[in-house]
Amino acid sequence: MISFLFFLGFLVFYGLIAIYAERKISAFIQDRYGPMEVGYKGLLQTFADILKLLQKEHIFTFAADKPLFAIAPTIIFVAMFAAFAVIPLSVNITGSTVATGVYYAIAIVSLDILGILMAGWGSNNKYAIIGAYRSVAQIVSYEIPLGLAVLGVIMMSGTLDLQEISMQQSIFYESATKNTESYLFGLKFLGINVGKYGGILSWNIFRMPPLIIGFVIFFITSLAESNRAPFDLPEAESELIAGFHTEYSGFRFAIIMLAEYGVMLLTSFLAVVLFLGSWSTPLPNIGALKLAEWTSGTPGSISADLWGIFWLCLKAMTLVLCQIWIRWTFPRLRVDQLMNLGWKYLTPAALIIIFIVGLWKLALL
Repeated sequence: MISFLFFLGFLVFYGLIAIYAERKISAFIQDRYGPMEVGYKGLLQTFADILKLLQKEHIFTFAADKPLFAIAPTIIFVAMFAAFAVIPLSVNITGSTVATGVYYAIAIVSLDILGILMAGWGSNNKYAIIGAYRSVAQIVSYEIPLGLAVLGVIMMSGTLDLQEISMQQSIFYESATKNTESYLFGLKFLGINVGKYGGILSWNIFRMPPLIIGFVIFFITSLAESNRAPFDLPEAESELIAGFHTEYSGFRFAIIMLAEYGVMLLTSFLAVVLFLGSWSTPLPNIGALKLAEWTSGTPGSISADLWGIFWLCLKAMTLVLCQIWIRWTFPRLRVDQLMNLGWKYLTPAALIIIFIVGLWKLALL
C-alpha cells in the first residue's frame, strides 16, 4: 500500500516536472528559451496545459469504434502503472513480494501493445492505424533483446525477485543472506569480496563487467519500448501527424502522454534495480571513511528508507534526463534501420553477453 501511494503521487509529480524539464532542456539544446510566460520562467505552463486538457471536449470521429477508442488510453496507462507494484523502494519497503518480479514487470508492460493497437484501430484513421502497426512491430521486436539483457542479470543473481537482486548489490547483504553460496558469489568483484566496501563496487555492472554492455542494450531497447526518439516512428509527426493517438483530445490525450512519461520512469527504475545498485548508495567504504554505511542508514529504520528512496530516485531521474537528452540530439531512424538494429545487432549482442556471463559465473564459483 505504501509503494502504491508513493508511486501514484510520485508519478503525477514526476509527470509535471518531466514535461517542464523536457521543454527547457530541448530549448537549451536548440538555443532558445522555452516556456517563459506562465509563472516564473514558465514553471506553471504544464499546470495551464493540464487545466486546458481537462476542460476540452472528448471528440469521437464519426466512423470510430467508440468502445475500443474510449478504453484504449485506460489500458495503456494501467499496463504501465501496474508494473510499479514490484519495484522495491528501500531495504524495508519492498513493494509486492513477488518471487517472479522481473518476469511480472516485463510481462505486464507488454500489455500496452493491446492499448496502442486498440487506439489506432478504434480511431479508424489511416495515420493512427499505421502508427499502431509500427508501434506493435517495434515493441515486439525490441522486447527480445530487452529480455535477453535482463536474463544476464538473472543468471548472475540466481533469482527473479527484484528485492533480492537489490539486496545483493547493497552493503546489507552480508547480514541478511542465508545462502552462503549466493553470498560468496554475490559480493565478488573480479574474484575479490567487496561486501564490506559496498557502494558502486557492488553494483551488478561492476561485479559482472560484461553486464555493462547488457545495460547499454537494455537502455537502448527501453527507448524503443517507450516510443522515444530516435525510436519514435509510431508518433512520427512529420509522417503520421501524431501516430496512434492522432484523434485523441482532452483527458484521454493527457492519459496517453502521462503513460509515455510513466514508461520512461518505469524502465529507468528497472535499469537501476537490475544494473545500477537499486536503492543502495554509490559511495563505498574507503578505509576509515564509512561512506556506504553513513549514506545507507540502519536496516529497519526510517533513515534506511529515506536514503533508499533518495538514491533510487536520483539514479532513475538521471536516466530519464539521458532519455530526454537523446531525444533532442539524434535524428529519427527509418523503419529498416530500426529493425536492422534490433534483430541484427542488439539481439546477437545480448546472446553473446548471456554466454559470457554463464562462463564468467562458472569460472568464479
